[in-house]
Amino acid sequence: MNDVAAAEIFRNAEWSVQEDGLEHRGTGYFIARDTVAARRSERLWDWPLQMAEKGWCRPSLFREAFLAALDRFGIERDMELTRSFALGFGIRATEETRADGFVKLADVLRPREAPVAVPARRAARSYAAV
Repeated sequence: MNDVAAAEIFRNAEWSVQEDGLEHRGTGYFIARDTVAARRSERLWDWPLQMAEKGWCRPSLFREAFLAALDRFGIERDMELTRSFALGFGIRATEETRADGFVKLADVLRPREAPVAVPARRAARSYAAV
């Protein structure tokens, strides 16, 4: 048994998780452990959004490995993680798996603020020629 296999704590068809981070086995793309919880200024998680830009990244396999890494590294999940996967990969990525794998986008995303009520317009007056 080699050192790499011994250090591996999770593996799926494309990703492996080791104590120092996640690695895509086909490309060698590596996400260091100390950057896994990186966020963007709007509180979204960085890696689901970055990996969504990669044509070679299969969402379900990345999500599975990423969640395994969070569990192993003791990093707490939150709703912003759900939003990050949803915005990056689409509505198929959610915290809770459903039988069909889909959720309504409204169940994942929420508006930044309540919509402002717009007063109803008054009907235009009609001035008939006298």
